[in-house]
Amino acid sequence: MLQVGLSLPGSPGGAAGGFPRAEPAGAGDTGTGPEVFGSSPVTIVITSEADTWDIDASSCLGCGQFVDWDRMPEPQQPAQIPPDILSKPPKELKRLAREGCWATSHAVRARLYHQLIQQVPCRLVTPDALVYRDVASRLFGKPSGSSHPLPEFLEGCPMPTYCLSLEGVTALKKILICVGNLFPDITFSPILPSLVALLLHYSEDEAQCFESISRLIASNAPHTSYIDQSFLAHQASCMTFGDLANKHCPAAHKLIASASENVFEVYSEWLSWLFHDLPFDYAIRVLDVFLLEGQKVLYRIALALLKQYRLSVTSAELEGTDIKADLQAFMQNIAEHVTVNKLLERAFGIRLFSRKEIWLLQMANRKALMERGITMVQRRHSFHLAMDLQNFSSSIVTAQEMRIVWSWIPERFSLFPPLLLFSTSQDGCSLQRFYTCCEGCEPTVLLIKTTEGEVCGAFLSSDWSERNKSGTTSAFFGTGECFVFTVRPEAERYEWVFIKKPELAKAVPRSRQRSPSPCPQSLPGSSPGSSGSSRLTVPTAQRKGRLSPFLAIRHFLLPSKTASMFMSGSRDGIVIGGGGGQALSLDANLLWGHTEHCETFDNPPLCQENFQVQLLEVWGFHN
Repeated sequence: MLQVGLSLPGSPGGAAGGFPRAEPAGAGDTGTGPEVFGSSPVTIVITSEADTWDIDASSCLGCGQFVDWDRMPEPQQPAQIPPDILSKPPKELKRLAREGCWATSHAVRARLYHQLIQQVPCRLVTPDALVYRDVASRLFGKPSGSSHPLPEFLEGCPMPTYCLSLEGVTALKKILICVGNLFPDITFSPILPSLVALLLHYSEDEAQCFESISRLIASNAPHTSYIDQSFLAHQASCMTFGDLANKHCPAAHKLIASASENVFEVYSEWLSWLFHDLPFDYAIRVLDVFLLEGQKVLYRIALALLKQYRLSVTSAELEGTDIKADLQAFMQNIAEHVTVNKLLERAFGIRLFSRKEIWLLQMANRKALMERGITMVQRRHSFHLAMDLQNFSSSIVTAQEMRIVWSWIPERFSLFPPLLLFSTSQDGCSLQRFYTCCEGCEPTVLLIKTTEGEVCGAFLSSDWSERNKSGTTSAFFGTGECFVFTVRPEAERYEWVFIKKPELAKAVPRSRQRSPSPCPQSLPGSSPGSSGSSRLTVPTAQRKGRLSPFLAIRHFLLPSKTASMFMSGSRDGIVIGGGGGQALSLDANLLWGHTEHCETFDNPPLCQENFQVQLLEVWGFHN
């Protein structure tokens, strides 16, 4: 068992008030460097030099008492802070935080942190400063040395200490021990030590820091979470970041997918980039906006970091390198690449969907993890999300090409290996057989190889049986997660137009009305009258009792219904993508097809416009 010996003086010195210029830590002080909790149990030993030790007396020395001032960065510029900043409305505070207004004053930042955290809605019974003093007095107030294990949920977690002094590191560990005592439901929370360490720099005492972190832990704001508290929640947020990186950083995602066998393993470090690897003056600016805007802002900043990383490396440079270690080194040396102001400016230039929509994605990822066997109570679980290249076999694409397609699909589906549902080489060229084999499976990947050797396809988010539920002969259905793609001659993906331009659609609920859609194009080789025999309309209803899916079109006020036509099927053929044309359409014999630009995916023709199908496959996900 590893013993960490820490001595707490009975009557430490220091001036009261806000952020005094404290004496620097001794030259031999090594307690402020980064630590990692090992796999074996870790124990903190706290001894007292005095006959009695009162936790109140050692915790009320004023903000800055835990800081090693020789390591603390100076404020960026002379303070130019509005005198009434504490009374500014939330929208104005967001603007000031993004611009780094209170980075100019340690004292103002300390007061703002306290005020902002006090406004966080949280559970009725939430431990506060008085509770901390009582528990800490019981645990650490004995005159003789005592041993206290650190919480099990910290096992293997990094513990950056930033600019904390030796006393600050001791306070950090005491607070984490008390969190473990008072929040027994926490089973995994790698971000927690970093947040406590950052808050300690701006807390009056340990008790105030504990109350602040308790309120963030106990937050019950709708569609908002500050701190993941289980392995399930943490993995779901990592998968959500992977989904967002896939959509908003396609160049970086493609680079990482080509250099790493398991992209998810790389993205599982995204929170460590922000709160472990970034230097203090960057991490504290992240905390400024995080306290005001919640987890969504963390996604934005991590995406901006990923975009910046892509600008600094090439595919050739990544060959044979450990990309996780390379990303970590990049974050640690971020000042060489971009200033913190420019980083935040770029982060807030990334247009994400609404907080509710991201929450829906996170819930979908949690559900997929639970189906995989991940539970709330387990602390860790090792699993590989990449597809098994050794056992994959397709008549259309190679294993390496399928890996590229697999890297495009939402993270929650890549938990499961691909399963062949339908193939024209095995099942024949029958649309009815196609429906029979594919119905009941959601989502699916459609692959088409033309007689010219071109390969294209689509990721289809909804069950093909939805075509029968709209009350019309042929209706569009699906969600904004659908996309079309090419594999040969070049691999390229074309997503829902509102992913690239979310500002065009407001994320607000609205009544849905039916609307006509353009008729399917006449396909070469199809029977007369088979196309145009029915009109396509946007369906009105979603199946009852079902969790609202991510990027469901009813969540958005769309300027045009023709930009939300994802997939449609009838006895005459299938259509993927609508509005001014169809991205892909196939006849009832699955022999002839047509491709052109459409408004839903804003895609060019995916292959020769009128094509003959050589092979067609549909892949599902083996659950």
